[in-house]
Amino acid sequence: MATEPAQTTEWISSVVSETGVPPVQSSQPVLPDDIDDSEGPILVIYKEKRTLELWQQDERIAAFKIGLGFNPIGDKAQEGDGRTPEGLYSVCLRNPDSKFHRSLGLSYPGKKDADNGLATGLISQQEYDQIIEAAATGEKPPWNTALGGYIMIHGAGSQSDWTAGCIALDNDDMDLLWTACPVGTPVLIYP
Repeated sequence: MATEPAQTTEWISSVVSETGVPPVQSSQPVLPDDIDDSEGPILVIYKEKRTLELWQQDERIAAFKIGLGFNPIGDKAQEGDGRTPEGLYSVCLRNPDSKFHRSLGLSYPGKKDADNGLATGLISQQEYDQIIEAAATGEKPPWNTALGGYIMIHGAGSQSDWTAGCIALDNDDMDLLWTACPVGTPVLIYP
């Protein structure tokens, strides 16, 4: 179903009110200066609250319960640590046929992750350069480094912290998010 952004946010608002997605009390997030929220949706994730919020032009359109990585406290540092990253990322790909219903791929690792990885010797200079180039162009970064990758927002259930570092929603909620979030959507992940 192809819809214009204004129609999409109206549709999501109506579906959310019809399905009774519980409201989450939060104030408007403080966005980095380089995010223009007039261009499209923004996803804001609060790991501690286990909440993902969909924002459009200073208005929270919806809030969803989420599950995180199996080791949710702290920022992701390397492959296999079970942590969900923290910081500013973006949707860099969309997969309608994910084994976890549908998925939105995040641009992890980003610049700060590459800086940390190079400083600690987890990645090579070549891998660092590839990550920095991907961050500058908005492309998918390399996902096969010691920093980990394949961090997704996907379906298959928000019931617990069960993923390897991804953000999991219930499938119905993922369907709503899928409709609203094109490639390039900013994703701000707070601790």
